[in-house]
Amino acid sequence: MYTFEYVTKCKTKPVKQELTELIRWVQNEVRNKFTFQFEFIGSESRNMVTWNPKSNIGFDFDVNIHVNDDEEIYTPKEMKKILMDAFNKYAWQYGYGYCEDSTRVFTIKVKDRANARILHSCDFAVVYDCADGRQQYIRFCKPSNTYLWEYQPKGFSQLPEKIAFCKKEGLWQDVRDLYLEKKSKNNDPKKKSRSIFAETVHQICQINRFYD
Repeated sequence: MYTFEYVTKCKTKPVKQELTELIRWVQNEVRNKFTFQFEFIGSESRNMVTWNPKSNIGFDFDVNIHVNDDEEIYTPKEMKKILMDAFNKYAWQYGYGYCEDSTRVFTIKVKDRANARILHSCDFAVVYDCADGRQQYIRFCKPSNTYLWEYQPKGFSQLPEKIAFCKKEGLWQDVRDLYLEKKSKNNDPKKKSRSIFAETVHQICQINRFYD
């Protein structure tokens, strides 16, 4: 069993401010090619950033980069490379290493190399908001070394409504407590925090008659 804790605002706020500054440098760097907006999503947007003090992995952020390229001038591979090159140009000034590419995101990390620890990191997903309301993201297919736009999977059923119910009924502290408990008991490395959060909200709603 792990021992996850919530990270305080006083610890996350300066990191978020630096990340925001870094992203604005990147916006200026790529402006002659395309523009983008960005948003912090996931745990940070809910003030529920966690970490396990006993591990060598610190806390992390998730950011969506909403690109504006309606004419599709750049291929997914070109677009992701342009963004990663821009981050690599400025990230070192804030203590981050080079971008690490993965299937859904690319990641930058601040490392304490002397103690083999990751202090904090940020995952960036490159996304495009379609006219029909759906969203695509750039997916890196490692076996074929190709990049393509792929639709985001459908969200968890009624999650926004369930969150609103929990807050309205004064159940949010119950959500926070159970979320930490579930994260600490999770032994599946493939199970993401967003899935654990959705399960947590669903369970609190079940207990408190959301479905009646």
